[in-house]
Amino acid sequence: MTSKYLIIIAGPTAIGKTGLAIQLATLFKTEIINADSRQVYREMVIGTAAPAPEQLSAVKHHFIGHKSIQEYYNASLFELDAIERLDQLFTRLDLVIMAGGSGMYIDAVCKGIDDIPAVDSLIREQVHREYLADGLKGIQDKLRIVDPEYYRKVDLNNPKRILKALEISRMTGKPYSTFLTGNRKPRNFSVIKIGLDIPRQELHSRINSRVDYMMKQGLLQEAEDLRQFSGLNALNTLGYKEIFDFLNGKYSLEEAVNRIKGHSRQYARRQLTWFRKDKDMHWFHPDEFDAIAACINQKIKMR
Repeated sequence: MTSKYLIIIAGPTAIGKTGLAIQLATLFKTEIINADSRQVYREMVIGTAAPAPEQLSAVKHHFIGHKSIQEYYNASLFELDAIERLDQLFTRLDLVIMAGGSGMYIDAVCKGIDDIPAVDSLIREQVHREYLADGLKGIQDKLRIVDPEYYRKVDLNNPKRILKALEISRMTGKPYSTFLTGNRKPRNFSVIKIGLDIPRQELHSRINSRVDYMMKQGLLQEAEDLRQFSGLNALNTLGYKEIFDFLNGKYSLEEAVNRIKGHSRQYARRQLTWFRKDKDMHWFHPDEFDAIAACINQKIKMR
């Protein structure tokens, strides 16, 4: 039986995953793997609420800002990178923490992701241009035609998932759903999952405060600096999209900020829905540090 443990800290945006992960890493004298699909991009700091310099210096973090927005990256590539890094870390550590809100990235590491073919950049650009021209409804209709099975189960309000399915289908000539076997890959470590949740009003308050803080930190300027790259998939992201719309004259800055808050609340609900499906998740309020640490210690002793 393995004596190596990966501790997952999961939960919705703005709930306090980073702070808790640093506390636990300090307690267990270990390091943190980032599992936020947008914090991997070095140009996106404020809008992704990436850990502050003092947080990064307090505990070693991996996969924060290690990619450019102009590089293609997804959960399959993250799985390869993270498993390789964990193999290295487990040569000197018995326990590693992974923190983030990207459920697909977490699942990719914990149980593996299906082997999906790489997509040619020209096909990716073509599909993205169609999305810009035809909108969400347009790509939904295309998916319904080429892959009705995936159409029935995918979140149709998530353009990233739809675009990926269309890219794979166009690249291979086969429905994306045919690649989704769901087979679990063996891992040489045990996983302990900690989920964070709080009352809705408290979460909404935290989200609103975070967005206000981002604006004070310079989200508007960061988005302006990245505006020339707004067509890239990395920037098809909550917070940046709304600011780009403001910069393009679609609505006022006040309306853009309100939309970021509203869309963040919707995103938090989707994250919680994803994580609640996981029967292995142990749920806590983020302030219950002692109880969380005790749960981890108990699970380790039981194995």
